[in-house]
Amino acid sequence: MRIVVHGQQAFGKAVLEALLDRGENIVGVFCAPDGEGRPADPLKEFAQERGFEVHQPESWKKEEVWEQMRSLEPDLCVMAFVTLFVPQQVLDIPKRGTIQYHPSLLPLHRGPSSINWPIIMGRKETGLSIFWPDEGLDEGPILLQKTVAIGPDDTLGSIYFNTLFPMGVEAMCEAVDLVREGKAPRVEQDHSKKTYESWCRKKNAEIDWSRPVQDVHNLIRGTDPAPGAWTMNGDVQIQLYASTMVEGEGAPGEVLNVSGEGITIAAGGGAVRIGRVRPAKEKKVGADEYAQAAGLSAGARFG
Repeated sequence: MRIVVHGQQAFGKAVLEALLDRGENIVGVFCAPDGEGRPADPLKEFAQERGFEVHQPESWKKEEVWEQMRSLEPDLCVMAFVTLFVPQQVLDIPKRGTIQYHPSLLPLHRGPSSINWPIIMGRKETGLSIFWPDEGLDEGPILLQKTVAIGPDDTLGSIYFNTLFPMGVEAMCEAVDLVREGKAPRVEQDHSKKTYESWCRKKNAEIDWSRPVQDVHNLIRGTDPAPGAWTMNGDVQIQLYASTMVEGEGAPGEVLNVSGEGITIAAGGGAVRIGRVRPAKEKKVGADEYAQAAGLSAGARFG
């Protein structure tokens, strides 16, 4: 089966590497255009090391790009972490279609920050979907799904790197096998249950210390490491990481304790202990180190 891989960054590289290790017949590699002043894409570097010509169209809406795909005579296109819109004309070029990875249990959490939002919203589980994309945003039929639990202190980073990344690579390989065997289902999504959340950006990550402590904890861990939940210490903006809920009582945003374990801060109905802090335009440091450098002690107030 002739396979084209379309993706980018570390996940795209991992999918291509896994398919090559299995002896799959990869006939083409596509990735996003190079960003000015940014490091080279890991997928591009790896593919070139393996001797592939890497195609980097700025848009998939041009006939010459469609012809480029047709010339590869693909049976299947595997899309791993794709950010450019791909029209239906391209999705339909491979004889057996196109499959795509999405890190949520579709139709829940369509959109670009689909790992952040389930954690921020306090969900107990999330997962991944391999689906047959169409021109809707993450709306095509489902091929397979995998579910993972969200632990009480899981973060964006732990859920992605420890589960959704490696499980996603394995799921992509499993999906390729199902397509090859003619056993790949197409289960229509229940669009009455769909949700969509846009990018989780800095404006979404400001901490309101008057909110229930569980909500504050969820926001911090759901934006750890990016975009980073933030608050103000006087006139200095700081980002907070490595949150744990602990017992404590005080005014919203009040520093209750500073110790080698971190900074304990009051929120609605409890407190969180913060393990790492990043002052604006500086590197992350241990919370106790930051407290010492900033002269922070019990009684101070964030927000």
